[in-house]
Amino acid sequence: MSRIGKKPVSIPDGVTVSVDGQTVKAKGAKGELSFVVNDEVLVKMENGAVAVTPRDETKTARAKWGMSRTMISNIFTGVKTGFERRLEISGVGYRAAMQGKNLQLALGYSHDVVYQVPEGITVAVPRPVEIVISGIDKQQVGQVAAEIREYRGPEPYKGKGVKYAGERIVRKEGKKK
Repeated sequence: MSRIGKKPVSIPDGVTVSVDGQTVKAKGAKGELSFVVNDEVLVKMENGAVAVTPRDETKTARAKWGMSRTMISNIFTGVKTGFERRLEISGVGYRAAMQGKNLQLALGYSHDVVYQVPEGITVAVPRPVEIVISGIDKQQVGQVAAEIREYRGPEPYKGKGVKYAGERIVRKEGKKK
């Protein structure tokens, strides 16, 4: 039994939800999102909340049960408050700046890396060593953060590179004389 899937997803204030077959649509202050639930899971509105139940007791149906409930919860949170991911840049000469709609990164290469920000995502650079990625789709915000981090991930000796805020880098000991 899914402990997460058992709980119905309560609808936050200011969010309108419609369930049409396997599609759950949410509209809020930040925008509009929808999620198509897998056919092995049944979705319905009950008492001002969205309830998710598996159609049968197969292993795959139970696996998709909790995931479907979490995805529905994420779209409700996204249209109400949105999601945010912070990146930190460390290293001599490493910095970030917005150049129109593109993010320009100086990461120690012979050239600057220019990242085109996708539609629906906003990127802010409050300081040259900090990047704030925000949007209503949790998956897309995380994907953009991962793509930016991939250009120069943190290395284990000095910790230089792009890392998530709060991420702990496991350090290695350098050479001995």
